[in-house]
Parts: sequence; structure tokens; C-alpha cells
Amino acid sequence: MVFQKYQTARSSFAQEIADLAGRPECVEQLMQENVIYILKGLLTDVSLSIQQNAAIAVGKLASHSAEIAELLDKEDVLRTLVYVNIERPNRYLKRASLNSLRSIVKHNAALARSVVEMGGLELILGCMEEFDAAVKEAAAFVLGYIARQDLTLALAVVGSGCVPLLVLCLQEPEVNVRVVSTSALADIAKHSEDTAQSVIDAGAIPHLVRATSNLDTRLKRQALYALAAIAKHSLYMAETVMEAEIFPLVLEHAGHTDEYIRKAACSLVKEIVKHSPELAQMVVEAGGLGVLVNSVIKNKGENRLPAILALGFIAGHTPALGLSVIYSKGVDALSMALEEEFQTHVGAAAAWALGHIGRHSVEHAKTITSEGLLQRILDLYMSKGSTEEMKDKAKQALKMILLRTDDLESIQPMLDVAPMKILKYIIAQYSKILPNNPAARRAFVSSGGLRKVQELIASDATAEDALLREHVMLINACFPPDIINYFSPDYPQTLLDRVEQFKPTLNIDPGLWTDRLFSDTKIPSEIKEEILALQKAMQLEETQAAATPADNANNGAKRGSNPVDKKK
Repeated sequence: MVFQKYQTARSSFAQEIADLAGRPECVEQLMQENVIYILKGLLTDVSLSIQQNAAIAVGKLASHSAEIAELLDKEDVLRTLVYVNIERPNRYLKRASLNSLRSIVKHNAALARSVVEMGGLELILGCMEEFDAAVKEAAAFVLGYIARQDLTLALAVVGSGCVPLLVLCLQEPEVNVRVVSTSALADIAKHSEDTAQSVIDAGAIPHLVRATSNLDTRLKRQALYALAAIAKHSLYMAETVMEAEIFPLVLEHAGHTDEYIRKAACSLVKEIVKHSPELAQMVVEAGGLGVLVNSVIKNKGENRLPAILALGFIAGHTPALGLSVIYSKGVDALSMALEEEFQTHVGAAAAWALGHIGRHSVEHAKTITSEGLLQRILDLYMSKGSTEEMKDKAKQALKMILLRTDDLESIQPMLDVAPMKILKYIIAQYSKILPNNPAARRAFVSSGGLRKVQELIASDATAEDALLREHVMLINACFPPDIINYFSPDYPQTLLDRVEQFKPTLNIDPGLWTDRLFSDTKIPSEIKEEILALQKAMQLEETQAAATPADNANNGAKRGSNPVDKKK
């Protein structure tokens, strides 16, 4: 009787702890009561139900935060979870322990590595061979969380021999097992070509392609992501996926009513078309451009990104594929994405894709410039909210488009606002076009572009960049020297200095202000006599002033020749 009460009390206590651990508001109080030490003891209890409840409580606590999960590792609770299942195999205990391990390893690579080092993969490998579908599902979950952390852990999962067992799970009748196993294969394949090759060697591709036709949206989405994780590594792997006859089924999924399935399908298309022009051409011929454009228009936010990148990869391969994107209204869709997702990495990806469209020729670039998109890309580059990665993509797009454009009117407004890192590409394009285009030279002068170039010279902006200085000198050589001087910033001051330094030489007629001034006016006789008298007086004064120096000189000479004066 006493032992039954003790058993019942322990069981009730373990169950209550498991319930409380699932409530966020109770976690802090439980930690203050040293619940981890208590749970470690309950994990080694003789009762399976108590062990199970303790494992459930550990999982709930670990999922609350990484700090608690690290504390569980420090207190050797992880090791206890692993060895209890090895010593006392029970499917319910295994399921609870695997769920706890999943809650722990999902936080970071260090915790996942701790599970691997203490032999957790052997336990998981044994659970993958269980008949219970729930145990297989929980084991596949843990494998996926371990493999997704980094390449080293993914290789550890591959080395443990779990990949063939995951492929076998793709053939299970339970949908949940297939969904989780497909996700785990995607997490393994995404890291490197070697891990992806291990998935291919296990024969996973045919099963993944078949899973894309399943009615379950989760399985369909995870299968598309797994195929994308395989195809992204090399041309050979992309061709291997193509040979599995994934087209045109994947394009149908790219037009699916579920936005997340559209995103997954576009991700697969993106990983295929980036490798070669031939694969991109196959997608175009299969009608993929229209589907990708519609996905950019219909999807919102992050879900637009794969379709945007796919359009950029296709357009970047050849001029013909770039024109195909233009004719499919791809520029309009990318312009919409740039406007709606401005100051996000999705908007930066749209700018990058536009750059790949405009990089090929003048006609390609004109499609971009005619829509006024250069200024929007420049705004993205100059925005304070843009990260360095976003600025790099915007700069790359501006550079590719500017080097091909001949529409100087579209880049004229950028002269006044573009920073120096972008301005040098604008100046370079002017220096290429102006020497052979008189009309462009006239427009360049009338619009103030030549004045801006002279301001660059005056501000010593060209002193630090020899290439920019060379382009500026080439532009100046396209105009006469007097025009260059006229638009120099110091030209007005130069003119004022010349005005001050000029000394006029004039032969003035006094009648200019008298007789000739009043030649058409009848002057009264008395006033006329006064004017004549005044003129005579002025002439007399002038005569006397001129005679005075001469008389003085003559008097001095006479005094010098008087002999009487000499005797005296």
C-alpha cells in the first residue's frame, strides 16, 4: 500500500511537472526550484510512465530557450536521455526522448554536436528501424535539425548511414513520416555537393519527384525544396533532376493557388536555370517565363524572391534570353517588386535582376531607362535603410545598365545627386557618347551637364581618381576652350576682376554736354550768352594754365644769362 502511494505520488508529480513546463509563465519558477536536477532523477526512475513524463518535461523546458537547453547539456541530462533509451527500449519513451532531443538540438550547432558526440546518432539510427511510424517521424525530425546546423554535422549524419533509411521513409504510407523525412533530406543535401551526392546515391530523386504529385501540400512543398537543394550545387545535379522528368510538373506548381508552393516551385526553377543557358532555354521553351512573372506579381514579400532571382539568372545568360524576359513583361513585374519591396533585400534582388536584363546591349538598357528605373535603383543605393549587401546589388545593377545605355536624357538627372562611386560610371558614359554626337553635346551644355563637370574639376574630386579625371578631360576636349571657360565656376569672378582692372582711354569733346546736348533745344539769348561767357572763361583758364610753366622756364633762363648778376 505504501509503495503504491509512493508510485502514484511520483507519477502525479512527474505529470504535473510536464504540464507546468509547457506554460511559459511557470518556467522561471520551475528553474528556481531546481527542476532540472529533479528531472534528471526522474529520467532514471524504475517506472516507464514517470520516465516518459520526465522526458516530455525536459523537451518543453528546452524548447523555451537556448539557455535552458545549454543548462540541460551541462547537467548531463542529454546523456541520461540517450542512455536510458538504449538500456530500456520502449516506443513511448523513445518518442518522448526524441522529441526532447529535437527541442534541444534545434537551438544551435554546439548542442547538436553534443548529441552526436555522446552517441545520439546510434540511438536515432535504431529508432529509424522501428515499426512505429511516430518513432520514425520523431527520429527523422532530430536528424533534420542536426543536419541543418552546419556541414560537419550533416556529414556526420551521412556517415552514420541514416540517409538510406530516410529514403525508405519516403515510401511509408503515413504522410507525416514522408513529410519529415523529405525535410531531413533537404537539410542534408543543401550543404555541399558531397552531401547532395549521398542523397542521389541513395535513390531519393525518383521518390521526391513522385512526392511532388501528392495532394498533401506539405509533402509537395518539402519535396520541391529537397530537389532544389540537390540541383543548386552543380550542372550535373541540375541535369539529374531535369532527367527525372520534373518538367512541366514544376511549372504547374509554380502557378499553384498556395503561395508557399509557388515559392518552392520557383526555388527549384531558380536552382536549375542558374547553371547554363541551355537549361534556361529549356525552361523558357516550356513556358516558364510567364509562370515566373505571375509569381512575382501574385506573391508578396519574401515569397517573391525565388521568382525574381530566376528571372535574373535567365536574363543574364544571353541577349536572346534577356529579350525573352522583356517580351514576357518581366521588366514590369520587377519594377512592381522594386517599388513595393523598397528598402528590403527583395527590392535589392529586383534591382539586381533588372541589371542582368540591361547588361547586354543598348536596346536592353533602354527598356530599363525608359521606365525611369535607374533613379529608383539609385535611391535604393543611397537610402540610409539599405544594408551593405543591398547597396552592393544596387551598385552592380547601376554599373551594368549605365555601361550600355545611350539615353543621356535619362541619366542627366543623376549627375546632380549621384555619389562619386556611381558618378564615375555616368561620366564615363558621357565621355563615350559625346565625341561623336553633336546633338548630345548641345543638350549636355543646355541642361547644365558641362557646368557640373567643371564643378567636379574645381572641387578636386578628380584628383583622387585618375580614371575619372581622364574621362572628364575627354569630355572637355569635345568643346571649344571659350565654352569651357564660360562654364567654369570661377568665370564670373574672373570677369569682375577684368572690369576692375580695365582703364578706359577717351578723347572727350566738351560740347558733348553743352551745344551738342541741346542742339535740338531753343535756348534763350541771355542763357546762351552766359554759356558762351563760361566757355571763354574756361578756355582762358586753360590757356593760362598751359602758359604758366613756359613763362617760368623763360624767366629762369634770362636770370641765368645776366652779366651784372654774375658780378654781384
